[in-house]
Amino acid sequence: MRVEHLSLTNFRNYSRLEVTLPAGPLLLYGDNAQGKTSLLEAVYYLAAARSVWASSDRQLLNWGAQGDVLPFAKVSAEVVNRHAAVTTLDVTLLRNPADTSGKLQKKIRVNGVDKRMLDLLGQLNVVMFLPQDLALVEGAPQDRRRYLNITLAQTDRTYAEALHAYDKVLEQRNALLRRIAERHGSPTELEYWDEKLTDAGSIIIAGRQRLLRELELLAQDVHSDLTAGAETLELDYQPSFKPTASESGQLSFNALGLDLSRQLDPASIAPQFREALVAARSEEIARGMTLTGPQRDELRFCVNDHDLAEFGSRGQARTAVMALKLAELGWMKRVIGEWPLLLLDEFIAELDSKRRGYLLERIDGATQSILTTTEREIFSDSFLAKAAQWHIHAGQIVQP
Repeated sequence: MRVEHLSLTNFRNYSRLEVTLPAGPLLLYGDNAQGKTSLLEAVYYLAAARSVWASSDRQLLNWGAQGDVLPFAKVSAEVVNRHAAVTTLDVTLLRNPADTSGKLQKKIRVNGVDKRMLDLLGQLNVVMFLPQDLALVEGAPQDRRRYLNITLAQTDRTYAEALHAYDKVLEQRNALLRRIAERHGSPTELEYWDEKLTDAGSIIIAGRQRLLRELELLAQDVHSDLTAGAETLELDYQPSFKPTASESGQLSFNALGLDLSRQLDPASIAPQFREALVAARSEEIARGMTLTGPQRDELRFCVNDHDLAEFGSRGQARTAVMALKLAELGWMKRVIGEWPLLLLDEFIAELDSKRRGYLLERIDGATQSILTTTEREIFSDSFLAKAAQWHIHAGQIVQP
C-alpha cells in the first residue's frame, strides 16, 4: 500500500502542494519548522481522520488562509494497494459562517462520493513512529487507550463503529447520571443506556484483548533481539473490571500468559459488564459519571515482571516502545495482507546506532516509507543510496 499522489491546499505550512510520491523509502530533510512533519501529518490525517499533533482541526489551517472570507483546507491522495487498485481520498475542512465558535466542518469523499468519517478508516493504513511514543510507557492512561483505538480502528470496522457508538452513549449516560443526582431523573432510566453501553463496550474490550495478545507475541520476539534475550516484555491489559472466562473465575484478564484460549468474545463480556455497572450505580450517581468501562481501561508495560513506568529506565522504555511499534507493523501487515505505509518523524534520531540499524533493517522492503530528519548524516550510506531524498524548505520541496 502506498500513496501515489498527494495534494495539499492551505494545510499547515503548505498553501499549495501537488506531488507524486515515490515507492520505497523517501527521506525528507531540512531545518525544523519547514514543513517536513506537516507532510507526514497530512498523510496520517487521511488514514486516521485526525491529527497526531493538533488538538483541533482549526490548527491545521494555513495561517495565510485565516483571513479569507470562507477559509478552508484540503488534503487529497491517490492510494494504490497490492492489487493495483487506486482509491482517491479527500478531506476538506470548511468554516461554517453560521457557527460562531469557528469550528471547521469536515467533508470526506472516497472516490468522489460523500462518506462518513468511519468510511475513511481503513482506506489507507499507516504505522507511525514518533519520539513522543515514549508516552505509551511514561504518559497518561488515555495515551495508551488512544493508541489501541487508532490501531484497531484502521483494521477493524466493527471496532471502529462500536467505539463511535460507545462515545455517544457514554455522553448520554453521564448526562442522565447528573440529572438523577439532581433528582430530575429516575435510576430505572439507566437500564436502556446500560444495555447500549455494554453492547458497544464489550466489543471494544474483546478487541483490545485480542490485539494485545497478538501484539505481545510479536513484541516479545523483537524485544528479545534488542536485549540479547536478557529481558522479557509483557503487555498487561487491565480493564476497569475483570470479566472472567468461566463462572469459576479461574481464567480472567488478570491471569497473565499467552494462552489465547483465554480470549473472551463480546457475548461473554456484556453480561458481566452490566453487572459491574449495576454494582457501581450508587457511586456513579453520586459522582455524576460512568466509572466502569473501556474509557477507564489501562495498559502497562512490564519487563521481567517489573512495571516499566515505575521501575524501568529511560532506555528500557525506549526499547519496549520500539518493540511494540515493530510488532504493530508486523501485525498490521498480516491483518491487511500487505505493507502499511510507514511514517517516521525524527524517530531515527532518538536511537543509538545499534537500534537505528535494527529498525532500518526491519522496515527494509516496505512498499513505501517516509522519514523526516534534520541530520542526513545519521543514516548509513547504504540507506541513503536507495532512498529518494527531498529537501524541504519554507513549505517547498526541492528534489535533488
